[in-house]
Amino acid sequence: MKIITILGARPQFIKAGSISREIVKYKEIQEIIVHTGQHYDANMSDIFFDEMKIPKPDYFLGIGGKSHGAMTGQMIEKIEEVVLKEKPDWILVYGDTNSTLAGAIVASKLHVKLAHIEAGLRSFNMNMPEEINRILTDRVSQILFCPTDAAVENLKNEGFDNFNCKIVKSGDVMQDGAIFYKEYAIKPKCKIENDFILCTIHRAENTDDESRLKNIFEALEEISKEKQILLPLHPRTKKILENLKLNIQNLTLIEPVGYLEMVWLINNCSLVMTDSGGLQKEAYFFRKKCITLRDETEWIELVKLGVNTLVGDNKKKILNAYEMSNILNRDNFDLDLYGSGTIESSSHVIIESLKNNKG
Repeated sequence: MKIITILGARPQFIKAGSISREIVKYKEIQEIIVHTGQHYDANMSDIFFDEMKIPKPDYFLGIGGKSHGAMTGQMIEKIEEVVLKEKPDWILVYGDTNSTLAGAIVASKLHVKLAHIEAGLRSFNMNMPEEINRILTDRVSQILFCPTDAAVENLKNEGFDNFNCKIVKSGDVMQDGAIFYKEYAIKPKCKIENDFILCTIHRAENTDDESRLKNIFEALEEISKEKQILLPLHPRTKKILENLKLNIQNLTLIEPVGYLEMVWLINNCSLVMTDSGGLQKEAYFFRKKCITLRDETEWIELVKLGVNTLVGDNKKKILNAYEMSNILNRDNFDLDLYGSGTIESSSHVIIESLKNNKG
């Protein structure tokens, strides 16, 4: 059996690494990895793949830095060429990027079976391009690997039981990765206090809205008078902050860190504050409360459980959530929401499902 895996961004490679490590256990399965180049990342050198124990891509398409339409169109063209040459049994896509959608379109046009990892996730915000990508990809997939019960329920509510596809609750491959990389974690080279908060802000809904960004950073600055907030800052966000001329005196702003350093920070912090989707889950994997600086989240089960609090850019809600984070029932982290991380890991479930659905 031959699988073509379509990837376009560094987080997708980290997720796919768990699947690749599972595939090598099967002599009868061959994986071909295609990197579209959607997100150019200078950190994705040979050293990155070696350190992360991830196979290097077999194809690099070099498509990035263009408009949504131009990027997706060129990806479809180039991915089609690879698929016609390699003749795979399955195309495997992850998440909700333009690379994901391009791979899904090629699979549907060439009648190659498509498997979508992280299927069924919904923010119910149709202004997000990611929401469009995931909905369209789900609709043309033959197997939908859902990380949570909520994702399964979303698909059923949309009528997927009536479509020619299979819905599998696989658990979350990010948990497999978190467990694997924990022992390889690296402490960042910066001043870190014993009790600190990890914060990340990168989503356009925050960085492109001066009012939202101002509200968020005013709240963070106030909290950081009491406890260190360590914030790896993307250069783009840093430039925006400089233009806003905010009075930042207490926040600890550092350069962006690699994934292994981020794993160390998540594992050692006392609280996570973020607008990232993935980091919300990783906080749960490492038994940390999360304050989400967004108005909605795909991970509603964490909100219902009380370990994730949605605050948007509301300064009062942010400060209240911080105060409440000090009162936390650790038993809430004992539920198996995303897979066990053992031999019946998400990666194992996925590969067994593909192997048993050859027809």
